[in-house]
Amino acid sequence: MSAELVSILVLVVVFVIATTRSINMGALAFAAAFGVGTLAAGMDADGIFAGFPGDLFVVLVGVTYLFSIARANGTTDWLVHASIRLVGGRLVLIPWVMFAISGTLTAIGAVSPAAVAIVAPIALNFASQYRISPLLMGAMVVHGAQAGGFSPISIYGTIVNGIVAREGLPSTELVLFLASIAMNLVIAVLVFVVCGGLKLARTAQRVDRPAMATAAAAPGGGSATAGGSGGSGPDSGSEDSGSDGSGSDGSDGGGSASLRLTPARIATLAGLAALVTGALVFDLDVGLSAITLAVLLSIVWPDTSRQAINHITWPTVLLICGMLTYVGVLQEMGTIDYAGEAVSDVGIPLLAALLLCYIGAIVSAFASSVGIMGALIPLAVPFLAEGTIGPIGMVCALAVASTVVDVSPFSTNGALVLANVDDDVDSGRFFRQLMIYGGLVVAVAPAVAWLILVVPGFG
Repeated sequence: MSAELVSILVLVVVFVIATTRSINMGALAFAAAFGVGTLAAGMDADGIFAGFPGDLFVVLVGVTYLFSIARANGTTDWLVHASIRLVGGRLVLIPWVMFAISGTLTAIGAVSPAAVAIVAPIALNFASQYRISPLLMGAMVVHGAQAGGFSPISIYGTIVNGIVAREGLPSTELVLFLASIAMNLVIAVLVFVVCGGLKLARTAQRVDRPAMATAAAAPGGGSATAGGSGGSGPDSGSEDSGSDGSGSDGSDGGGSASLRLTPARIATLAGLAALVTGALVFDLDVGLSAITLAVLLSIVWPDTSRQAINHITWPTVLLICGMLTYVGVLQEMGTIDYAGEAVSDVGIPLLAALLLCYIGAIVSAFASSVGIMGALIPLAVPFLAEGTIGPIGMVCALAVASTVVDVSPFSTNGALVLANVDDDVDSGRFFRQLMIYGGLVVAVAPAVAWLILVVPGFG
């Protein structure tokens, strides 16, 4: 048996053990990377560690650290109330606000993980306070980021369009952008319906502006808005950020603390603005920037920041870093190229196109979307040259199939969603939900992209 097949079988075993035993999949993946890399590929420790995603490790730690501080000092609560006021208390619109914000960030140049890192903590905190499905909120953030991810000035868009130009293929800029928007928007609508969005619509119809004012002043801000009547919402208790429990009747008691801009909250908001500006304008690393800002806030306000580091989601960090280290071993030993070349040798162009879309989706669910697009588009060139497959449709299908799956908990975006889920959510259950949802997207989206974008151009 070839080393490439051995590495694939070991990956299957890792999944089986992790889903049947209470063992962190990342720890299993580190062990698998050591075993397969050493015994099957002849790699030394340096070669194995070369696949360790140090940049993603810093992003996960830095972002969760910064937003743990924001939760501790009440900044995220303030942002939640601001979001409510922005849409007039209509909870049904909040998921779409998150979709639009993340999509706008990527469309104007943010890397998709950077946009998700900025928006996901706020969205998931809101979901926790108002009993909105965290899967719904997380999916809306990720699909929003991917919807805008292929604009002509975006990171993904410029990379794919550059590859297309280098390979001498027809320009795909507009079709690619529209295809990405359409696919992610349709998926977002389906997720919205399945995960309780229609229930939110019915709830929003019972919320009027007086109730909003009461909810805004109530401790936790969730009682009147979430349930349509005061005192029955998810947070109708004491406020962690300084409320003494009084003022739940809408008076100016301690509950109004959630709406005040204290110096710590102002500094945290300035830090978040600096994080966004640094990522979009100055191309600063999101993880390093977030850690730096978190340290500065901790120095000035140590009391509210002392426990924040304990809320970094270390099991998720282990999970993601372990899996991506193993994927790095697979890439180094040629398993990814082996699979791609095997598909490109298929004699039936339509079948080869479909298989390439699935390889892009499956690999991207665990590794770099940009990396797999950069590998698969050139692999598709030989049979695109035959003229039986439309190159524009094929490139768009590959790009969409390789990015729409980033809701997987093993991808950067999915990992950020998983890492930022609130403490009151069962993280194990949420991980399984993301796995199932990511698996469904991997199973269905490539076929839909192929059917809509590739098949009409065949012949």
